[in-house]
Amino acid sequence: NDIRVDVFRSSGPGGQSVNTTDSAVRLTHIPTGLVVICQDEKSQHKNKAKALKVLRARLLDSMQREQEAKIAQDRKSQVGTGDRSERIRTYNVPQNRVSDHRINLTLYKLDVILTGMLDDLIEPLNNYFQAEALKGAA
Repeated sequence: NDIRVDVFRSSGPGGQSVNTTDSAVRLTHIPTGLVVICQDEKSQHKNKAKALKVLRARLLDSMQREQEAKIAQDRKSQVGTGDRSERIRTYNVPQNRVSDHRINLTLYKLDVILTGMLDDLIEPLNNYFQAEALKGAA
């Protein structure tokens, strides 16, 4: 199907049988151009089986590397620079200030918010996101 099989005489030592039998195998994966040559065994069938295993392993390794590169690229594109412009919220303890940069809200009640009283922060956010949802629906 996608693999071209070439059979040829193996090279190297081996006596007279080397010159008479086509025992070496070259497999070429046509879509990728990957080539595997095996001439270790005396039998053509064993060489072909061994070459198929090597080809399968190399193709799998290539696909895994390609997939890992894609995942790494996706991760890299999702991670920001960490600049202030990308932050959602800033907490400034010396000034007792909380700023939500999405809705330009600044509260000077950091101590109250850190104790768990989040109503002053949550209500404006809910109003903002409801208004955005209504804009999107219209």
